[in-house]
Amino acid sequence: MSPKKKKKTTVRAGNGRYRPLSKAEKTALEDQGCSCRDLNKVLVSGSFNPVRVRNTVFSGEVRLGSFNGEAAFESGISRPAGVYDSRVHNSSIGDDALVCHVGQLAHYDIEPGVIVDRVDVLEVGGVTAFGNAVKIEILCEAGGRELPIYDGLTSQIAYLLVLYRHDTALTSALTAMIERFAESRTSNRGTLRKGTKVLNSGRIVNVCLGPFVTVNGALRLEEATVRGAEADPVLIGEGVVAKRFIAQSGSRIESSAMIDGCFVGQGVRLGKQFSAENSAFFANCEGFHGEAVSLFAGPYTVTHHKSTLLIAGLFSFYNAGSGTNQSNHMYKLGPLHQGVLERGCKTGSFSYLLWPSRVGAYTAVIGKHYANFDTSGLPFSYINEDSGKSVVTPAMNLFTVGTRRDSEKWPGRDRRKDAEK
Repeated sequence: MSPKKKKKTTVRAGNGRYRPLSKAEKTALEDQGCSCRDLNKVLVSGSFNPVRVRNTVFSGEVRLGSFNGEAAFESGISRPAGVYDSRVHNSSIGDDALVCHVGQLAHYDIEPGVIVDRVDVLEVGGVTAFGNAVKIEILCEAGGRELPIYDGLTSQIAYLLVLYRHDTALTSALTAMIERFAESRTSNRGTLRKGTKVLNSGRIVNVCLGPFVTVNGALRLEEATVRGAEADPVLIGEGVVAKRFIAQSGSRIESSAMIDGCFVGQGVRLGKQFSAENSAFFANCEGFHGEAVSLFAGPYTVTHHKSTLLIAGLFSFYNAGSGTNQSNHMYKLGPLHQGVLERGCKTGSFSYLLWPSRVGAYTAVIGKHYANFDTSGLPFSYINEDSGKSVVTPAMNLFTVGTRRDSEKWPGRDRRKDAEK
């Protein structure tokens, strides 16, 4: 009786069919400077070639694809796909991906063609929702209007959650939906999806990236989901420190921006040392040089200048002059107050507003205002300072060329290219 043929062992995992290393492949890896306490836990694709895996320490359960192609960089340079000079723990690396000079890669699934080059740490440290359902203290710095951010948040949903707190049935239902969404994203493994590149960066922990996201030169990213699109990629650039955030397609965070507890919507630009915490920036906002705290930045909120602080306010289609400032703090009771500048407002250089106040739509605010006021019934006004008092000139903005220009410029400044807006 002839002996039974031994079946070849295969394992199905996230990136296809995998098999144990052959004896010759194990020897080849060891000869090329690779090591692992138990090489039997390293599984490879059927067409795996060990030639492109060098000087790497493996641990835990590892899956390796086939590395026969080239990894292309934006500079036009291409390099052989594979795994080089890295430490890889409990991770899978898809076909023709490049992992090179990575100090620690742990608990990640890397899709085919992804590039990870010169990164200190890329790991998931336990169960996380990757920034989904993080609650930020928006609009009211002292709390009470918390907004749970998630990958898919819109300005409309945020408005209902933040400004309709009196409708507990509505806000409870919306919050429950967001929590269910976050639960569906909760895992102890992260993903780097198609078209993503992570280059020359520091510590990246509990972050899901992609598709079509480039991280280049970031110092630290934590607890986040960053989602691009082929038609509208995302860039996180040099010097960025960002924690507890969501970033959507077409956004750019670069030039040493610092953010903590923020939502960054489609087409948003943050950079030039801009800092923000507990703030949400919706479509086509821009933040450079200045500072934002507990800011509800509706679409097209723009602040470009140093010494500008936007705090505890609701804005949209807004332009902040240099040195714009607000105060939400009564000192005895703390930062309890908030303000609203309705759609299309502008503030002049070194303007100041004392919260709580409300400014009517398409109004220009010039000077310093130390009293609370509500001009929501007087849109298109000028508000000036005269001998320490606030003076309203109604309807002045109806006659200015600037208002005409505004009506034409906003549609032309929509940067969103993602089919899903």
